[in-house]
Amino acid sequence: MQATRIAFIGGGNMATAIIEGLRHSQGSGAHAEPPIVVVADPTAARRELLTNVYAVEVTEDNSVAIVGADVIVLAVKPGQVQAICAQLRPTLAPDQLVVSVAAGVGTAVLQDWLGGHAAIVRAMPNTPAMVGCGATGLYASPALTPTQRGQAESLLRAVGLVEWIEQEADMDAVTALSGSGPAYVFLVMEAMQSAAEALGLPAETARLLTLETVYGAARLAMTADESPAQLRARVTSPHGTTERGIAALGAADLRGAFLQALTAAHARSQELGRELSGSTC
Repeated sequence: MQATRIAFIGGGNMATAIIEGLRHSQGSGAHAEPPIVVVADPTAARRELLTNVYAVEVTEDNSVAIVGADVIVLAVKPGQVQAICAQLRPTLAPDQLVVSVAAGVGTAVLQDWLGGHAAIVRAMPNTPAMVGCGATGLYASPALTPTQRGQAESLLRAVGLVEWIEQEADMDAVTALSGSGPAYVFLVMEAMQSAAEALGLPAETARLLTLETVYGAARLAMTADESPAQLRARVTSPHGTTERGIAALGAADLRGAFLQALTAAHARSQELGRELSGSTC
């Protein structure tokens, strides 16, 4: 099911994260035959960096990049997708799989922009893909073949967890949760470190303890049979320090803050879809 040639349109953060993840995966022996990777990017400095660091093929011509590719990854900002699709449309072959990581751009819109091309997957990966710990939601257009579905899954599974989403509308929730989620966690880490420094810890000590605490908690949650709520309860001894801290977070309405954050991100993902499709409803 693995693609033999993958073309990335755009060599920015997300493309780099996936390429880095693929390299790690190959290093671990997950893929006996690593795919050929070509990246199209308009910036010469970026192309040079990608060549030097990852030994990929590079070009500034999007149409040249996709020739012979099994999978084409649209790794550009949502506002750039329509123009990119117009460039690719004359060269695109019917059997080539297009994977879009652009938030809010639906498969029907992509199909229209690509001149009726039907083999499309929407993906919402996140930047931890760079270290093989990504979390990606995938939605496949009905026209996908089993081989193409396997190619999309193989590509993203090389950089972390993959979950297929049955209803495309739910991709907005995936965007709000795992797509934007790393930034929420980084913000929590910033706040924890800042608070520890305010209590007198040296900055580097506060940073390292914060990083290892978050990393350890995540690993424990991933490997434990218990839910996060059960794990939290185990740590929270009656009348202890953790209970007092949890009570303070409850008083500050931490749950409500996260609900507001995900709701706002969800709404923006929907707005992007409407804006890019030209809909005002």
